[in-house]
Amino acid sequence: MRREDCISKSCERARNVCIVKTLAKLGHFPSRTTEKEAWFLSPLRSETQASFNVSLIKNLWYDFGIGKGGSIIDLIMELKSCSLKEALEVLQADTIISIFNAPIQKLGSKKAIEIIKVENLKHLALKGYLHSRNIPVEIARKYCKEVWYRLKDREFFAIGLENNLGGWELRNKYCKYSSSPKSYSFMEHSSDRLLVTEGIFDFLTLAVLEEDLVRASDVIVLNSLAFLQKIKTILEKYQEIVLFLDNDPAGERATKEVLGLYEYAIDHSGSYKPHKDLNEKLNAIRRNIIVQRTYK
Repeated sequence: MRREDCISKSCERARNVCIVKTLAKLGHFPSRTTEKEAWFLSPLRSETQASFNVSLIKNLWYDFGIGKGGSIIDLIMELKSCSLKEALEVLQADTIISIFNAPIQKLGSKKAIEIIKVENLKHLALKGYLHSRNIPVEIARKYCKEVWYRLKDREFFAIGLENNLGGWELRNKYCKYSSSPKSYSFMEHSSDRLLVTEGIFDFLTLAVLEEDLVRASDVIVLNSLAFLQKIKTILEKYQEIVLFLDNDPAGERATKEVLGLYEYAIDHSGSYKPHKDLNEKLNAIRRNIIVQRTYK
């Protein structure tokens, strides 16, 4: 058998290794699981909200934070920083890992999130979630909505930030979803300065800490670092770009890329180090205030 044929057969066998069970063996367990997908804290980087998705139907993964995904082979290559040959050797050597079997899908089952209604933020549970993240309700109401949606014939509600294509980023205490079409969120205030954040709570935190700056600037919430490539034509239009990306490898790579392309770009991530992101900094500030009041 030719070498190319051997590699092809090895890849075919390796792709049948179950990603979820492989991650469990490596000490990574899902934060949330449904019939069709599992969400993990990324094994490839540091994060506090699960954005690493594994399809239980297709046995494929996607990391929204770095915009990468693929098969179990691609995952091992990323985790081990190794070649295709070395990844195949790892997978072939581990015979304990179960083979993937896709669950049987019911005919006519709904895959997409269906938006039912959009209204002003008022649900007590969502107010409580905002409070837990130290975001005042009045700040959230300026930019977000209460979005009711249907998923698998059940209705749910979440804090929603609309993107530029009319889709929604949906957050509550228990979920982190996006409705189609997924894209970045763009808020224009006729400014020559653009603020760039990664997610909803990064932006809302910025609105808490620097309300005047947010009001006087245009803002892009990426909703995924994968959209960085799609906003480059927008970035070119500004005289000043201020980046508030995460202090993790993915955020640092994205920041470095933008700084290398635009001399008028400014990295502001140092203002919330050693914290990973703006919301972590805000939470730390609030905890310190409580401690100081307690021991006065």
